[in-house]
Amino acid sequence: MFYNLNCCILYKGHKMKIVIDDNQTQPEDSGLLKSLMEQTQPHAAGGFLEKIKLYLSKQALPSPTDRKKFDHDFAISTSFHGVHNIVRNQSRWRQAMWAAVVLGSVSLTVWQIYGRLFNYFRWPTTTSVEVQYVEKMEFPAVTFCNLNRFQSDAVAKFGMVILLWDIVSKVIHLQDIGANSTASKEAMDFVTSHQNFSITEFVRNNGFYLNNNTLLECQFFGKPCGPKDFAHVFTEYGNCFTFNHGENKQAKEKVSVSGRGLNLVFDVNQEAFTDNPAVGFADAGIIFVIHSPRKVPQFDGLGLSSPVGMHARATIRQVKTVHQEYPWGECNPNMKLKNFSSYSTSGCLKECKAQYIKKQCGCLPFLLPGNGVECDLQKYYNCVSPLLDHIEFKELCTVGTHNSSCPVSCEETEYPATISYTTFPSQKALKYLSKKLNHSQEYIRENFVHIEINYSDLNYKITQQQKAVSVPELLADIGGQLGLFCGASMITIIEIIEYIFTNFYWICIFFLLKIPKMTEWIPPHQNNLGTKNRIEEC
Repeated sequence: MFYNLNCCILYKGHKMKIVIDDNQTQPEDSGLLKSLMEQTQPHAAGGFLEKIKLYLSKQALPSPTDRKKFDHDFAISTSFHGVHNIVRNQSRWRQAMWAAVVLGSVSLTVWQIYGRLFNYFRWPTTTSVEVQYVEKMEFPAVTFCNLNRFQSDAVAKFGMVILLWDIVSKVIHLQDIGANSTASKEAMDFVTSHQNFSITEFVRNNGFYLNNNTLLECQFFGKPCGPKDFAHVFTEYGNCFTFNHGENKQAKEKVSVSGRGLNLVFDVNQEAFTDNPAVGFADAGIIFVIHSPRKVPQFDGLGLSSPVGMHARATIRQVKTVHQEYPWGECNPNMKLKNFSSYSTSGCLKECKAQYIKKQCGCLPFLLPGNGVECDLQKYYNCVSPLLDHIEFKELCTVGTHNSSCPVSCEETEYPATISYTTFPSQKALKYLSKKLNHSQEYIRENFVHIEINYSDLNYKITQQQKAVSVPELLADIGGQLGLFCGASMITIIEIIEYIFTNFYWICIFFLLKIPKMTEWIPPHQNNLGTKNRIEEC
């Protein structure tokens, strides 16, 4: 019997073509060919799939009668309702009727389950509002700033300090600085001639200050307090002071009386402090913001103002909001901040801006968190301010959605306030204070501000976003549809899976046993051309 083999193999990195002729195989060629064939044998012969194939090839293929009996036994014994009625009935029209009933029930079940799955993967949510009454509540932090940000004497010496501060504070409060080209040129000249000028120290030493002359009265639930209970913080309003900040002892205390709280009297001293009305600071009084002790103050759009000669009463409530994580909501529970103990969108925005500025300008503004070399005025004017415009225009630091730079907080606490005003002081109190403090009545009217902050009631409201459909509810709904239309349960599903697996098992045996036997009759190709054995490069 003559044979001819022609194949390509990969040997030591080269494709080789082997041509074997049984008539002309030489001993030395046979040794080489044997070596090549041994090296090209698959190494996965003892693998898991080969073991399964070997096991199945040894199994006997059931006869058509056995397979038909298996199908019949499944139909009459399955817990899937209606199938056994198709098999047992002898009447054709009854079989057709039950087949139509079963197919209709299955169709309705598929339709209902599709609707449930479609609704679930829309990630619907519901919002619940609950009011909790408690005996004690945490008092918020309150940050106060003077609307006249700088001391008059300092501004008289350095008239550009207001514009420079607006440039510096742009990192936390975006505004158009370059509208006045003349002022911008003057600012640039000042920066060039005062390279060692520190705007940070200047504002700290020449901005609004808090002492016994500017804070005339301070009471917290009837107990005296003073400037030492306030922490200094920089904002777009310059020097500001926070009461009940995170490190303050009052932050750890909880109040147990509603209708009382923080009572303060400020002297804004308009003669000693001034500002530039051209950039929007034309009011006189105190601006304050109420926030969580664990968050930094944010004035943009949230500040409450109290003008001079007024008594402002702010009645607050505590509102907690819980957002769901994506895809039900927009929060990201894995978001952590490097420089803040708790996550907030305002803190995240500051860190985002700080990252871009530090990377592009090689320094870090003192109003932003992080460690790095503080930016000087030259860097502020030439690099930081244009980069902030670029960040805003390109939307590099965004807020809101789950895939934005700063998604919403998963849990946040707010203090909405209802504020009312009365004239302060009254005519009789005006005479009393004028005599007590040795100030004229006109001075008291033009400089004194009375602020009172208290809880309206000892309760807080929780607004919680919840999943409209949970996984257990989805499974229960699908199980109800299966039971209603098909009488099926989890046991039924297991029966169907077992039936399908058994048929798949038999199909595998069929292909392993029958297909090879069907191909055995094909005669091998005989090559009578007498070509010689050779190994060539493919």
